[in-house]
Amino acid sequence: MSGRVRRKQVAAALETATRAAPPEACALCARPFGRRIEWHHVLPKSEGGRETVPLHPICHRTIHASASNAELARIYPTLDALLEREDIRRFVAWIADKPPDFHAPTRRKQA
Repeated sequence: MSGRVRRKQVAAALETATRAAPPEACALCARPFGRRIEWHHVLPKSEGGRETVPLHPICHRTIHASASNAELARIYPTLDALLEREDIRRFVAWIADKPPDFHAPTRRKQA
């Protein structure tokens, strides 16, 4: 077996092991997960970010509808900073009593 094939197998096994136990709650709204989980780069990947956090799809879309990648990198480099935004706080309060797989259309902010 070549070194490259072996490295790919080890990487796949590590990824499976780290993702084997699904996270219990969304990093933004703290609700339990349903069937779908999306991984969000806290600092956008385009800005060199590597850390990811688990989110509901609606929470992930709300973040990207509220702020551009440049804003996320400069102004909101952490989830705590993002939660200081009034529109994100209102969203988290609104979504709090919805079921885990709840989905609704997400719109970009008006310019």
